[in-house]
Amino acid sequence: MAAMAPRMRVGLAGFGSVGQFLARRLAEGALPEVELTAITARNLEQAARNAAALGVQARVVPLAELPAHADVIVECATADSFPVVARTVLEAGRTLLALSAGGVPAFPDIVDFAARHGGRIRIASGALPGLDSIRSAAEGTIRQVRLFSRIKPASFVGEEYLESRGYDFRQPLAAAVKVFTGSAGEAAAAFPRHFNVAISLSLAGVGFDRTQVEIWADPDIPGAIHTVELEADEVILSLTSRNRPSEANPKTSRIIAPSVLAALRTMAGSLHVGS
Repeated sequence: MAAMAPRMRVGLAGFGSVGQFLARRLAEGALPEVELTAITARNLEQAARNAAALGVQARVVPLAELPAHADVIVECATADSFPVVARTVLEAGRTLLALSAGGVPAFPDIVDFAARHGGRIRIASGALPGLDSIRSAAEGTIRQVRLFSRIKPASFVGEEYLESRGYDFRQPLAAAVKVFTGSAGEAAAAFPRHFNVAISLSLAGVGFDRTQVEIWADPDIPGAIHTVELEADEVILSLTSRNRPSEANPKTSRIIAPSVLAALRTMAGSLHVGS
């Protein structure tokens, strides 16, 4: 009988709603090929209590110790903490599966850094549709890429970029209003908590500067709507995702956490569907 392959050791950098979803599903045996071995978070004591409540056996450790316990580390923290998490993981030669793509511009040499240390970077699909098709188009000639996003106004409360321009989304909004037009890089800088999708699209396609973004605050939608329009010599794409809000965190789309689970399934399994 052939020996069973060792299970892929996974760590979590961040233990909010997404991290806890992943921990619970892995503890339930959703991915038999994967073992959750370690967790880190800003508040280690709270993370330990939450892990115990979920019945998760993984150890809770400081970020600096996480790479010693895992081969793949899922970054499910925040865009502002992305650079330090990424640097710690990649310097140890581990694989980083990242959700906070919006933090990538703050670490501009991340790809070269990973290559120097033998690390690898994978960006989870999250709420963005059609990344495989966009990557395929990028192997040819892409003429234009545009992202149109419609977001519930409540998700913009506390955004400095909008408040500095006189928007107050604590008050009811009568109709949809356009709040931003610019490049993907500018969108990520203005809305670091929201526009991981713009950076993921840029990385898959034609870069931060050539990817154009239009953002609307829309009071009449249940969750974020993202539409990608792409014109290339090989294909014309129009892709829309109508996302349902997470019950645990209404500012996050429900599909975010399952997209990470799907990525882990692909990384640990013998079958890879998609480009």
